[in-house]
Amino acid sequence: MSLLSYQTIKKILFKLDPETAHTLAGLGLRAEALCPPVLNYFKKQFFINDPMLSQEIFGRTFQNPVGLGAGFDKNGQYITAMPTLGFGFTEIGTVTPEPQDGNPKPRLFRLIEDQSVQNAMGFNNKGKAYMKAQLDKLYFFNYPIGINIGKNKTTAEEHALKDYEVLFETFKGYGDYIVINISSPNTPGLRDLQNEQFIQDIFAMAKRITNQPVLLKIAPDMTPEAAIALCNTAVEAGAAGIIATNTTIDYSLTPHAKDFGGISGALLTQKSYELFKAIGKELYGKTLLISVGGIDSAEEAYRRIKAGASLVQVYSMLIYKGPTLIKEINEGLIDMLKKDGYSHISEAIGADWK
Repeated sequence: MSLLSYQTIKKILFKLDPETAHTLAGLGLRAEALCPPVLNYFKKQFFINDPMLSQEIFGRTFQNPVGLGAGFDKNGQYITAMPTLGFGFTEIGTVTPEPQDGNPKPRLFRLIEDQSVQNAMGFNNKGKAYMKAQLDKLYFFNYPIGINIGKNKTTAEEHALKDYEVLFETFKGYGDYIVINISSPNTPGLRDLQNEQFIQDIFAMAKRITNQPVLLKIAPDMTPEAAIALCNTAVEAGAAGIIATNTTIDYSLTPHAKDFGGISGALLTQKSYELFKAIGKELYGKTLLISVGGIDSAEEAYRRIKAGASLVQVYSMLIYKGPTLIKEINEGLIDMLKKDGYSHISEAIGADWK
C-alpha cells in the first residue's frame, strides 16, 4: 500500500465516527488473517527484519523494536495480522476480569488539527475468558506478545488487587510479558493506585503467581520526581520493566480538547519524551524501558532509544500516517545507527547516559 493509497482510505475513514472506523479497520485485519497469501504479501511489504535491530528480550527474539501500543487490539483479535503492518511485537488489552462495555458513547475523538486522538473508552473489552480463548488459537505463532491488564470499573479501589490477581492467574504462561495498567485516566480512581503501597503489594502478589516478566505502565501527568520514585519502587518490588507513558489529561495542550478522557498522538510527544528522559536517566541499565507516546518518526523513536528505550510503541500516529509509518521508522533507525557508527541497536540504547 502506497502512502497515496492510504491517504485515500484515510479520507473515507475520517468521514466515519472514529469508533466505527476503528471497528472497520479491525474487521479488515481479521479478514486478512484468514488468507495466508495476503498475510505473507503485506509482511514482505512492511516488515523489516535486519540483524541491526534484532534483540533478545524476555527470552524472545524481537526482530525490530517497534511495537503496537495497548488499546487497539483490546481483545486479542488482530495478533496474527500485526507483522503485516511491520510491528516487531504487539501488546493486547487492556483486558479486565469480566467483560465490560466501557464508558458511554461518543468516547473517541480525532483532534485532526493536532494530529492527535482523545479517548474515554474505559477498558471496553470482552473479558479474560475471551482473551484467553484468542490466545489459545495461536498455537505455533512465533511473535512477541504483551498482555495489558486492568481492573473492572465496578471493582472498588480496596478490592482492586483481587482483580489483578485473577488476571495473573488467568494469563499465567500466556504471552511474553504482562503490563499492569493503573495509569489510564478513563476508569474512576485507577490512577489513585499509582502509590508506593499498591505497587509493592501488586508486584509481591505477581511474584507468588507467575514467573512471567511483569511491567508497570505509568501516566505522563506526574512530576519527574514522583514518576522516578514510583518506578524505583516498582523495580525494587520486582518489576521487569517500565512503560512510559499512557495518555495525558493535560487539556491545556490544545483548545480542541474535550474536558474528559486521555490525549495521545502528536500533542503528547514532548510531554511523554521529557518524562521518559527523566526516567531513563535514573533507571537506564537497571530495568527494561519501553517508550510510548506521540512517536511519529524514526527521529523521535531514535530520541527515545538514546534516552534508554529498548523498545518503542506506536498507536495513534498510525491513524494519521498509515501503515508505511512502521517501516519508515525501522528503516530510518537503521540509517541513523549507521550514521552514528553503531553496528547494533544495543549500542545506541541509553547513549545519552553512557
